[in-house]
Amino acid sequence: MSRGVGRAAYKPVGVVMGIAAGAVAGTIFRQVWKMAAGDGEAPSATDENRRWGEILAAAALHGAIFAVVRAAVDRGGALGVRRLTGRWPD
Repeated sequence: MSRGVGRAAYKPVGVVMGIAAGAVAGTIFRQVWKMAAGDGEAPSATDENRRWGEILAAAALHGAIFAVVRAAVDRGGALGVRRLTGRWPD
């Protein structure tokens, strides 16, 4: 498989996996937030009744969870492509 064909074949898979990673990260974040804050819903940045610290903590936690899940999904997808094709996707 040429380098261009392998990259083109991985692109749609990567997009779908990225969307799935976002959904999984959102679910994990909501569960972690419930346990950490004892609140059923994470604050929105425009929620007038929430403090700055709470909003920024929620955003930082959400970003960290998303980054870890996305990296794990991307790495797993690349390993899967290498197992199927024998080449690492670029």
